[in-house]
Amino acid sequence: MSEPTNICLACGLCCDGTLIGFVQLDREELAPVKKLMDIEQTGENGMFFLPCNELGCNGCNIYSQRPKQCSKFECGVLKSFEKKELSFDKATEVIDVVKQKKIAIEKHVATLQIELQSKSFHFKMLELKKLLRKDKSELSLSKNHQELKLELEELEKLLSKSFGVSF
Repeated sequence: MSEPTNICLACGLCCDGTLIGFVQLDREELAPVKKLMDIEQTGENGMFFLPCNELGCNGCNIYSQRPKQCSKFECGVLKSFEKKELSFDKATEVIDVVKQKKIAIEKHVATLQIELQSKSFHFKMLELKKLLRKDKSELSLSKNHQELKLELEELEKLLSKSFGVSF
């Protein structure tokens, strides 16, 4: 297996809903993908929300049969690795930092008992940004809420800089 494939399978941040919130399906791939997983179908189009049910402990369970949008998606880390701007070790280090920041934010949200409706981390962070923005005054946010807002901003900067995505 090639190193780019190893980076993708070890990462999974696109599949787990961190980088993106859903996958759009082309009409011609609806039937084959529907055999592999549950999808939402609206007319001739289809999609599924992330996290993907086919993401397992060892990466994507349907990697060789994954939808077109999944196979075409290349995050900034992968592009930088392929351009030899990042070594394999540095790429996996960036991925690990994002995963740790994600875990910290999820723990912080749980501690503050903030109820978010979305299953996808990407959409949860959009919800969270909206909730934190409701209070226009930084003074009206508790210290814990301010810390969470900073953590979210740090993660978004890292995702934008390294992966080329944002919430």
